[in-house]
Amino acid sequence: MSLATLDVTRPAVRQPLAPVAAAPASAPASEAPRLRAVPEGTEARGFVLYVGVDELKALNAGTDLGSIVEALKKLTAELVPSAETYAAVALAPQGAGGRDVDVVRLALQDPAALAKHRRHDETVEPESRGGVIIDLSRKRVVLDGDVAPLTYKEFELLQYLVLREGRTIDRHELISGLWGADDDEAPNERTIDVHVRRLRAKLGGYDEIVRTVRGVGYRFDRHADVSVQHTSTPSPDLL
Repeated sequence: MSLATLDVTRPAVRQPLAPVAAAPASAPASEAPRLRAVPEGTEARGFVLYVGVDELKALNAGTDLGSIVEALKKLTAELVPSAETYAAVALAPQGAGGRDVDVVRLALQDPAALAKHRRHDETVEPESRGGVIIDLSRKRVVLDGDVAPLTYKEFELLQYLVLREGRTIDRHELISGLWGADDDEAPNERTIDVHVRRLRAKLGGYDEIVRTVRGVGYRFDRHADVSVQHTSTPSPDLL
């Protein structure tokens, strides 16, 4: 910062004083600027930042998803020590495709992303699509254009396998993951086979997508004619 020098060799010349407006008795405190997206009568309580990056991209950058989350939490704590943070990982079946950030927004049920997806989906009639469509958003299975008559529990069983694509799930995990400990209708490890058999029967000619691994359990096998619309299923994995 530079300081102006004062010339004391000349007499100081008085300049006429400009009129000064009277200050109000109590000036109102300046208000924080409002976000444009916040309508009147509401207040912003936080925000969501969708980060689209898969594990391989993070690894190639010399980091991992957990480290990125911790760095963002640390930055938030430095900016606002009293802020609370909550992070969740968005899961998608391997090979689902699409932009990472779009997958994250759909998996975590971003309203704008869901609305856009539904508008796009409604432009294509199921009757015009062949093969199997496992729609996790609408909780239905379409077989060659026709909706399969799956019960709620049958769809939940299929969805459990789809979300763990490529991994064999044993019978005990299926029971504990889909039925509560106090559920009177909970099957045992022997009768779970009956539920799987009923599900496969309703899949018709595509029953092989639920494959039996002898002595272990069951696995979802994606074929070339199987499409999984993985959208609004929330992730159970938190960071």
